[in-house]
Parts: sequence; structure tokens; C-alpha cells
Amino acid sequence: MAHEELPPINITPGAIRFNTDSMKLEYFRIGMEGGNSSSYAGIGTVAAGEWVQITTDTPDVQTGGTRGVFSGGFTPGSSPGNQDVMDYINIATTGNAISFGTLSAGRSALGATSDRTRGLVLGGYTPSNTDTIEFFTFASTGSRADFEDLTFARRYPTGSSNGTRGLIAGGYTSNYVEEIEYVTIQSAAEAVDFGNLATDATDRVAVCSQTKSVIAGGEDGSGRITSIEYVMTSTLGNGADYGDLTAARRGHGGACNSTRGVWMGGDNPGAQNTIDYVEFASLGDALDFGDLSTAAGRRQGHVSSPTRGICAGGFTNSNVIQFIQLMSKGDSIDYGDLTRTVTEENAGASNGHGGLG
Repeated sequence: MAHEELPPINITPGAIRFNTDSMKLEYFRIGMEGGNSSSYAGIGTVAAGEWVQITTDTPDVQTGGTRGVFSGGFTPGSSPGNQDVMDYINIATTGNAISFGTLSAGRSALGATSDRTRGLVLGGYTPSNTDTIEFFTFASTGSRADFEDLTFARRYPTGSSNGTRGLIAGGYTSNYVEEIEYVTIQSAAEAVDFGNLATDATDRVAVCSQTKSVIAGGEDGSGRITSIEYVMTSTLGNGADYGDLTAARRGHGGACNSTRGVWMGGDNPGAQNTIDYVEFASLGDALDFGDLSTAAGRRQGHVSSPTRGICAGGFTNSNVIQFIQLMSKGDSIDYGDLTRTVTEENAGASNGHGGLG
């Protein structure tokens, strides 16, 4: 008896199935270039398209909500002054930070970048400039490990990410730094040259969307600066003019979701309470957002979720953590305290910032 050809199956785009081989949820999408129809015995032919695994690396799945991790810093009067301590918070709640683990050595003046699962701690001071990059897994406390190295040792760099690529920009050696370099966050390898900032400066702070890294303020040879510049994170190249902050300052906190970037506090020369913001969709000068309830000096740690921005510590010898609602202009609110008092850039990384969508 001849086998009867069964008619094609119409699968609705967006249909979900559980793959018993991979033990993962998948959804169906069609119209893929070069897609082929597939035949299944006793079932028929499925129109051109494919089943795609549904990602399970969201903060809710990985860490029970967006997690922020603060690493290192400097504590005056302690021995050693450079700290190896790592703390974490769940950004959606309030309360004091909890111990996450330790860095390989005490470091201050660090930068950070991250994707959904991994945070990178960049450069710093030990008490000399270092090119060290270490990484940790957000879901696993105590998970710090060596990554590779920056192209050169520096302190006070700033970091950003589009979820795949992490950028490291600016900083200080014995001179102000203009270089930008990048790493692929899930691939441990030496950093690679990306381009140059328009202004060689230290204590700059980056915020990011999925496409742009926007770098603001800092200090160059003339003093504190207001300039904001940007690069397209996925395209190698030099910084281009974006606009200006409402006031010159350095070492402020930065926070972002996919549409808005915010800068908090900083130094000019004393601790500032100013909060500025920009919309990533258009270039232009920053606008007033509100004020910090506690003025925060330079080199704060800072982390973000899609709804909140948080800054912690700073040169005012502070353990204070405070937060803002990113889409609601206004003043900051007390969150809790770090496990220690820190100055000199305790690096902050989260698995829910604006570069991750």
C-alpha cells in the first residue's frame, strides 16, 4: 500500500513546545532566510521555519530578580586599605547588602561591565595600577575567577555592555587615558582595541542602551568636565559628541534602562547631590532629574535594573546605598547600607542594566 502524503501542518508563529530531548522550552518562528520545510513521519510537513530555544537567563530565573554586585574599594584607616570584599543586593527590594565573596586581591578604583549571567571587574589600583580582569557569575556567590587582562594597566576606567560585548573606556595611568577597549564577556581573552574617546580623561561614567554606550563627565588636564560622548557599542570607532551634563563633575554614579541614562552625584570638588538624565533616542544635553538625599562624592559603585538606579559608597567615606525610579524624575530614597565603608570606586555590576534590553 502506497504511503499517503500528509498535508503540511500550519504552526502558528509564537507557538510554544517543550523539547523532551533538550528539556527546554522552544517557540516557533517562520520566514527565516534559507529556511526549509521539515517532514515528520506520521505528522506531515512543517512549513519553512524553526523552533528556537526560549532564553532562561533572565534575572528572575537566574537570581530571583535583578542582582547588583559591588566589588572592592578603599576603606580609610583600615589595613589593608584596598578592599577585596564583594557585596550584593536584590535591586527590587531594600535593605542592607549581603556578602558575595572576595576578589583575588584588594583593589580600589575599579570599573565593571556585565551581561545577564556574568560580571567583569576591570583594572584598578592595588597599590599600583593593574590590568587584571576578573569575572563572577551573578547566580553563584563566591564564584570569582580570572578572566584575562586589559591592554594596559589603568585605574578609574568605566565600563558598559550591550549584553555580548563589554567596553572599557578612559581612566588614569600616570596620564589621562583616551583609549577604549573591549572584551566578549562570555569568552575569556585579552581585551582588544576599540577606538579612542574624544577627550582623554579619568573618572568618567558610562551608561548604555542595547546600541549606545554614553560616557559623561570626568576630569582632564583642565579640571572637571561636562562633556558627554558616545559610541555604538557593536561598531569599533571613536567617541562622538552627545551633549553636556548640567554641571561639571567626576566619579558620579551611573544607572540606565533601555531608554534612559542617569548620572548621580559626583565631585566638584566636594560631594554633589545633582542627578541628570538623557534619553538614548536622541542626542542633546542632560536634563535635571532630581537630587540625591545624601550627597555622594566621587567614585561610587552603581548598578541598575529596568526600573531602578542605585549608587553606593563614595569618597565621603560612606556605606550608604540609595536608589531612584528611573522613569520617574525625583529625589533618591534610602535603600540600606554596604557591609563596609568605602571610597575610591567600589565597582558595581548588575544583570539587568539598560544594555541588556
